[in-house]
Amino acid sequence: MMRRAQALQRLLFIITMLSWCTLHAQTPIYKSSLSDASLISPFYFGPNAFAVPEMLDGRVQRELRVELAGDYFNGYRGDHTADMSLKVNIPLWTDRVNLSVWMPVMEWFRNSDENIATCRIPEEYREEARKGHLSGDVYVTADIQLLKERRWRPDWVVRAALKTASGGKYYLARYYDSPGYFFDTAVGKSWAMGRNTRWNHRFRAALSTGFLCWQTDNGRQNDAVQFGVTAKWENRYFTLAETFAGYSGWEHNAGNGGDVAHDSPMVLRTDLICHVKQFDIVAAYQYGLHDYPYHQVRLGVAYRWEILKLKD
Repeated sequence: MMRRAQALQRLLFIITMLSWCTLHAQTPIYKSSLSDASLISPFYFGPNAFAVPEMLDGRVQRELRVELAGDYFNGYRGDHTADMSLKVNIPLWTDRVNLSVWMPVMEWFRNSDENIATCRIPEEYREEARKGHLSGDVYVTADIQLLKERRWRPDWVVRAALKTASGGKYYLARYYDSPGYFFDTAVGKSWAMGRNTRWNHRFRAALSTGFLCWQTDNGRQNDAVQFGVTAKWENRYFTLAETFAGYSGWEHNAGNGGDVAHDSPMVLRTDLICHVKQFDIVAAYQYGLHDYPYHQVRLGVAYRWEILKLKD
């Protein structure tokens, strides 16, 4: 217990520092054609600007896990983007606390005239906006397991996250060039399916809600409510999940330019993971339902190291 208390104290310090960095990261947004705060939303920017965060299912990652994946985004208006992304999950002193870091290491994009016009990219930058490459924002999250599942009790996890302003080319409508953060929580419960101990089939359901915001200009931010629901079929060798998730900002209801905010992205995502010893083979498809005009396909591989030897 003493060990876990010390771990939680250290984590609270990390969360405080993340919040401080977010509040003091005042990256100026200065290109006049995009100065309307209601245009700083997922509908007008690249697919990695502030995508719907992947939902937790009530559990934290208990192993050191490194995932390398490739994504392809087919935009409804002709934005074609491919990226190489990296995600690392690091258990911190205990199996109840996890630090996650992920980012698009590099993305390559090719743009259409329709998308360039919709995003209101300035005339002098439209040729540059047709194709190019750049690295993206970094996300850092602290995931804390408050409750572990028992017979009648669900898993419960909370997460605090920071998005950096490291992604570039704001004037090409690729990244916001401004910080953001979110806090969310998720509860989940599993039920055994049958008595086959070799496969160990389980059905799992989870609900999530939270708060997300990002800076839209100097001294102003867009605040959003997060939500999500997921259903999973799991066994020793495969995981198949279907998730509906999104967030809804306040700009679309604001009197100042609220008619063009489009700040309520919602997605439907299917994930298939094949577990082979310490490897995970990952495949996913995501469909943008509202204010996120992209199809996404992901293929990746992850490796897990068991670095903790702690009991529940």
